[in-house]
Amino acid sequence: MQRRLAALALAAGLAAAGAASAQSYGAPRTNIVEGAVASPAHTTLVAAVQAAGLVDTLASPGPFTVFAPTNDAFAALPAGTVETLLQPANRATLTKVLTYHVVPGRLAAADVLAAIQAGNGRAEVTTVSGDTLVASLEGGNVILTDENGGKATVVQADLFMSNGVIHVTNAVSIPQ
Repeated sequence: MQRRLAALALAAGLAAAGAASAQSYGAPRTNIVEGAVASPAHTTLVAAVQAAGLVDTLASPGPFTVFAPTNDAFAALPAGTVETLLQPANRATLTKVLTYHVVPGRLAAADVLAAIQAGNGRAEVTTVSGDTLVASLEGGNVILTDENGGKATVVQADLFMSNGVIHVTNAVSIPQ
């Protein structure tokens, strides 16, 4: 039986909540939005969060786990995709894409790995958008597979913020 990562977070996430990060974006009081703003690798993500009107939500107490695609991840999308998503007429679509990268609760890398192990090699993650990502291991890396079969690798984990944790990914996950 597959276990949902969100259910595991209820128990395991509490233990991770107080853990210190070896690498973080700013002081422990920095929230997810402030952490992303401080990262030169996330300017596109920050612009998208602003365009979608999600700044206040992601700066709220949370907690949240954000799988944060880098600028290079956004640049790898088909030409014109980012520009199209940032148009006001496409705000609902942009919001769905962005909330597909957010999971309720604070899930440290150890929580994700434990859920993958408990799920016999895979763990389903229910995102804020209501859609599913599947976490698995490939070559020692955590891979997130979206509903279209697209894969994103977690390239940096456990950036603890005051209202959650950021895990940096090398691809943008796209919901159906």
